[in-house]
Amino acid sequence: MRKIRNLVLGGIQQKVFNLVLIVILLMMAAYTVVISYQVVHIGSLVTETNEKQKASIAAISQQTMDAVISQSMGRSTQLEANIANDLFEDLADTVKMLGDYASNIVNTPEAYAPQPYALPDPARDGEITVQLLTKMGLDIDNPELTERLGRLANMSAMMKTLYANGNVNSCYIALPEGAMLLADDHSAGKFDSNGALTPIAIDDRDWYRGASETGKLYYTDVVQDVFTGQIGIMCAMPVYKGNDLAAVVGADLFLDNMVNAVAASGQSGAFTFIVNQYGHVVFSPFENGSLRVRPPEEAADLRKSGDASLASFVESALAGVTDVTEVTTDGQTYYMTGTPIESVGWTIVSAVSIESAQQPTVMLEQQYDGILSEALTAFRNSLNHAKSTVIVLLIVILVLGITGALILSKRIVAPLGAMTERVISLGGQDLQFFMEDTYRTGDEIEALAEAFANLSARTLQYVDQVQKVTAEKERIGAELNMATAIQASQLPRLFPAFPNRPEFDIYASMTPAKEVGGDFYDFFLVDDDHIALVMADVSGKGVPAALFMMVSRVLIKSHLQNGESPAQTLESVNDQLCESNETELFVTVWLAVLEISTGRGIAANAGHEHPALRRAGGEYALQVYRHSPAVATMEGIPFREHTFQLYPGDSLFVYTDGVAEATNAEDELFGTDRMLDALNCDPDVTPETVLKNVMDGINEFVADAEQFDDITMLCLKYIGK
Repeated sequence: MRKIRNLVLGGIQQKVFNLVLIVILLMMAAYTVVISYQVVHIGSLVTETNEKQKASIAAISQQTMDAVISQSMGRSTQLEANIANDLFEDLADTVKMLGDYASNIVNTPEAYAPQPYALPDPARDGEITVQLLTKMGLDIDNPELTERLGRLANMSAMMKTLYANGNVNSCYIALPEGAMLLADDHSAGKFDSNGALTPIAIDDRDWYRGASETGKLYYTDVVQDVFTGQIGIMCAMPVYKGNDLAAVVGADLFLDNMVNAVAASGQSGAFTFIVNQYGHVVFSPFENGSLRVRPPEEAADLRKSGDASLASFVESALAGVTDVTEVTTDGQTYYMTGTPIESVGWTIVSAVSIESAQQPTVMLEQQYDGILSEALTAFRNSLNHAKSTVIVLLIVILVLGITGALILSKRIVAPLGAMTERVISLGGQDLQFFMEDTYRTGDEIEALAEAFANLSARTLQYVDQVQKVTAEKERIGAELNMATAIQASQLPRLFPAFPNRPEFDIYASMTPAKEVGGDFYDFFLVDDDHIALVMADVSGKGVPAALFMMVSRVLIKSHLQNGESPAQTLESVNDQLCESNETELFVTVWLAVLEISTGRGIAANAGHEHPALRRAGGEYALQVYRHSPAVATMEGIPFREHTFQLYPGDSLFVYTDGVAEATNAEDELFGTDRMLDALNCDPDVTPETVLKNVMDGINEFVADAEQFDDITMLCLKYIGK
């Protein structure tokens, strides 16, 4: 179109101007009525069409989000259920081990000599002991009872070992007379405020009654521990001599982590709750409403809930894995999916509010409204301009009539009619509006059609982009989870690592800052009398550092097993890593070989942190000495090594800089002083507890600040022969 002064050539204005030449005055009114009707009709069609497109886009977006939510919630709930099921099955395996041992003692007492046992001693609080507890008024000096308890005391070592390994929070064996032997490390909790030993009505405890009445392995409901007040579950099984009940063995497991995890899940639109086999909510982030936790005697069976959808869902979830289901309770509607915890008959439920799930659709509709508003504004501006032009032309051609105007208006309206029919037909998979020759009129109608076509293409492009971004995020998440599992599988994770070697105890851990990290530790027997210890930190983070870590670990282990000394090993590994180190990564290494029979060791330190050493009966202190350069910095450099001596009772602690450089919200470093304080708060404990104390100290110091570096630690306690 071209505009010459007040005349638009090639547009509606020109067409109306041409019409003036052939129209008559009598048809002016009819022409005005037709144009007005068409304008109103077009506006109505535009509004109606836009609403249809918006509804169709919202439906497709919602279907996409529903599929994503269904897959994500299903995988998450299945994983959580598998973890919980493994936890409870481990508890059952522990109880079965105790039951087998107790059954051998009960049925072949002549094979077991009586062993000593004792009442709880508050002075031994914190030490793992096996204690005698009884019900009120039981005569503990009865010879027959004393003889039976003495033979059952042969289980003390097993009970203490099971407790020390962290698999259970206490284990016990009880006799029908009301006496029991219990293993834990909180002896002081067995006494009341007056210092008197608290009697226990053993035959009235749920775990004892359940096991003795059912005659098989029995799980209790979630209960509060009588000594510590912590929330947990107990597992017990009966032991028979012939057809007579001889004893009941059991163990309990505190569920603080499960309680905390469920409570934390309620901080956003998604949350988790757990229902037991009776339909009672046992863990939930809510303090009010149908999904809150109540005491067992007050708990309601959700399968009988007044909310029909909730009752039906819980019934299905206890029977098997459910699809994502829409459930309404307490006036709120959620998407829920459940997976049974088969070992205890519970089910774990993941839920997300529909409001949260529909948020992406709402955002898409808002963006669509913005695009639509821009298109409508352009359309209205064009329409207003056309109206002004028509008014001017009508005044000019008033004397010439409107008969020709009516004929020409039909030619103008024809493309609009075709456009309207096409817009109305949009739906389902056919959502795109294309330009056609019919709409190419060279005026505002063509501009309107082009606006519709552009709007349709941009909308479909946005929906496709949302789907691709969602799929890509899922793929990246799956690959990182696999990388984490592969890296973790490369490090020794089975503890106790050397159960047949009583000369030492060792424990190690790694907490990566990202899904995968660059720290690593290693320990292995070079031969029957030498153990190698490795602690290393690769520069950088993420997948490149993890790959460099795996190569470094394999090379170090290979050279040590070939008989090279620590210094020779570092020299060989350094040269090999420098050959193709295009990423210019390097690794700091502390490496030692310990002679197990004598405690003599040789160590080499390539730019790594100073180790901490504790002599028997003393405290941990840093061993400061001159380092060699880091590995993979330069070919052909020599590495120093030094000797050290461990005596029975000594402990060695090595770590990466992620420990000392852990940072809180005020940018303060944890530092080696706080590390030594954490080590020395309870120095004469197992290596596993030593690492736990340090990690607790770091977590308390860092609080909610983000972890920026990998945290890796290893502790060895030398016991000797």
